[in-house]
Amino acid sequence: MLITDHYRAENARQHTDSQGYGERGYKHLQDVLAMASRLGAESVLDYGCGKGTLAAHAKRVSPLPFTNYDPAIPAFAAEPAPSDLVVCTDVLEHIEPICLQDVLQHLASLGTKGFYFQIACRPAKRVLSDGRNAHLLVREPYFWFENVRNHFDITDFRAIPEHSVVIAGRTYGGAYK
Repeated sequence: MLITDHYRAENARQHTDSQGYGERGYKHLQDVLAMASRLGAESVLDYGCGKGTLAAHAKRVSPLPFTNYDPAIPAFAAEPAPSDLVVCTDVLEHIEPICLQDVLQHLASLGTKGFYFQIACRPAKRVLSDGRNAHLLVREPYFWFENVRNHFDITDFRAIPEHSVVIAGRTYGGAYK
């Protein structure tokens, strides 16, 4: 299970009602394009794309095709095809804990060359309609390292204390396994 119906509806509500929710993917554009270049990627999937700002900004500066996927946005909810590079920024901390392993497996099934994840390790400023913090999975960087390495081969791991972690690598081979 990737997302419960209740949480899909909550996320759809947040995307519709909350200014700024799902709009900051573009901030990772330079890192994503650099990773795509290192991998020789010819396609990028923005998993959990929100309002699709990463792809929109990329279109202005790169011919690389981007696909948007977000199960809470009807226009982006269709099952995506695999892409060379799977990008997931400010998403994994929002995943329901019972769904995390399924989501990581889904991500692994969609990347043919590599991945780039940015994950917040702190509570969000936003609160969901049921009173929970919008970051359902506030965990330390090494929690993410351990969980991601069960599905991917990590080649880059950067932790920003009390803020976030960037984890990137290949979908095959392995530096840390």
